[in-house]
Amino acid sequence: MSNVMKIGTAAIIFLSAGTVATLHAIKQGTTLAVVMTNDAMTNEIKVYDAQALLQTLSTQGRGNAGGNARGVRQYHGEIVAAVNNGSNSVAIFRRDGNGLKLEQVVGTTSAPVSVDFGNSHMYVAGETTADSFVLTHNHVGAHDGTVSLELAGGGVPPGGSTAQVGVLDRHQLLVTLKTDPTPGTVDVVALDDDGAVTGSLTRVVSAPPGTLTPFGFSVSVDGTAVITLAHSSQDGLFRDGAFTTVINAGQTAPCWMTKAGKYFFTANTGSKTISRLVATGNNIFVDGLVAATVVTGGAPSDIDSDHGVLGVIDHGAGQSHLSFFTYNAFGELTASGGAITVGVPNANGVAIMAVDED
Repeated sequence: MSNVMKIGTAAIIFLSAGTVATLHAIKQGTTLAVVMTNDAMTNEIKVYDAQALLQTLSTQGRGNAGGNARGVRQYHGEIVAAVNNGSNSVAIFRRDGNGLKLEQVVGTTSAPVSVDFGNSHMYVAGETTADSFVLTHNHVGAHDGTVSLELAGGGVPPGGSTAQVGVLDRHQLLVTLKTDPTPGTVDVVALDDDGAVTGSLTRVVSAPPGTLTPFGFSVSVDGTAVITLAHSSQDGLFRDGAFTTVINAGQTAPCWMTKAGKYFFTANTGSKTISRLVATGNNIFVDGLVAATVVTGGAPSDIDSDHGVLGVIDHGAGQSHLSFFTYNAFGELTASGGAITVGVPNANGVAIMAVDED
């Protein structure tokens, strides 16, 4: 992967995950990195191995999402979802050997920006709503719930404010809403006993005074979430329906986030770095102020990790790049190969897709 590979609209790159990848060599042997091109007219993904283009796949929709996290999301190494923001739909791809195939396209109730999986459901946050879809044997089924999103001060979120959806626990989702110059909002969405969106919000929570822009987040097994407060360069701990702790990030504009084991990694757009955090039920600590630096000089955005591989998208000089790192049990990042030029200016979303052992 030391060679720069240029493509038309999006990329899926096959990685060697070092010693981690060897654990999966018998079943599949390959970790995929999925990147969405986000083209406003013809959203696509393409499939590469280390040296050659293997396939080009249309999402059968239009892109144009912006200011969002998890526009692409994988589940158990089997399926990948990509948002068609301009078409009110989500494309679902299934792994097929060392590639993907388009399985279906499902409609959403508002322009989608973010996807997550859990509780036997796929969840999609859109411009004004959040939807749930039944997930059976890794197949996305019927739409079974919708809720209208709200701002902490009342009213419907304006266009471009929805940032991310994520599963908090069996009965709740979180959706972050950014509305500068007000602090922003975290909507806590109620789920029924089957995991479907009920149509009501448990809480509508303002970001703390003096902070701005709840954006990317990851959730711990104890039900706490670490949420970036991007435009005030802070990180917050969200627990029991409230922000309980806020710290200074020490880097400018932490926006996107991924979790690997006990570590949280943030892509710091302004500082062009990646930071490593740890969290308890009561506190957040910056464990590595600069865990890695973006070698292209671009501003990092979407970030994801799985089974020892971390991928990050950056943007600069009208181009998108995809870089890879491996990480060990201590959360230490090591660059893997050179940055790959994606070939489009606004690549949006990255999902690292290892073979699931479960």
